Amino acid sequence: MMRIDAHHHLWDLGRRDQPWMDGPWADPIRRSYALSDLTPQLTAHGFAGTVLVQSSASYAETAELLALAAADGPVRGVVGWADLTDPGLADVLAAQPRGPGGLVGIRHQVQDEPDPDWLTRPEVLRGLGEVAEAGLVYDLLVTPRELPAAEAAVRALPGLSFVLDHAGKPAVARGDWQPWADRTAALARHPNVSGKLSGLVTEADHAAWRPQQILPYARHVLDAFGPDRLLFGSDWPVCTLAADYDDVLALAESATARLTPAERAAVFGGTAGRVYGVGAPRGR
Repeated sequence: MMRIDAHHHLWDLGRRDQPWMDGPWADPIRRSYALSDLTPQLTAHGFAGTVLVQSSASYAETAELLALAAADGPVRGVVGWADLTDPGLADVLAAQPRGPGGLVGIRHQVQDEPDPDWLTRPEVLRGLGEVAEAGLVYDLLVTPRELPAAEAAVRALPGLSFVLDHAGKPAVARGDWQPWADRTAALARHPNVSGKLSGLVTEADHAAWRPQQILPYARHVLDAFGPDRLLFGSDWPVCTLAADYDDVLALAESATARLTPAERAAVFGGTAGRVYGVGAPRGR
């Protein structure tokens, strides 16, 4: 089974800003990251493939990520950005390359929307329906505030495959458990939702986190989704705000230590391959 890290970002600050880098907290990663920076990390940690994920609301960025995916290399697919409220969304999606080495999903920074119920707006639900019709996955970038709307959207669209990024971003640094725990468990009860074991270190205290503070959150997500609906993602390079690749992988391995070898293989590649459709060899 191919080992796949299901969540990486690349960006070129010479081409466009990353608006989410909105303070000094982001200074450690305020530089450009290219595939040549990522590939050694993948190789060193035994991953043969990656899924690149959008970091800005930009069709141009998505096109650049797709160009990387089309070339020989470790990029198996792209979760890009699209305007879900665009009446012409179906045509936009139809114009993109698909499958291994192409567009596999769509994501929007829902956490940045002022309206916590943005996902349930009629025009957004219509757009999510177009994502489903296109055979793509939708990645949910939400916090506990938006999880109820996320569940409502999931309930409304049983034919769309959703992936919850970063475990729903619990406030690990404050030790918050509820309502995050109940809301993620409720979301996980829907069979068309998978979860990413990703992004937890950056929700903890960047300078002082300890594994015992993060592992309960990771294990809760594992219990809620199970290994057949859980995908490992390092969230590199964003993770380096709090931890290096070694530490992030070690946390995930510790959280999944009780699993069988086949179950661990699912978390570290098999589930990503199935959910995003990138597990088969790429044809030429």
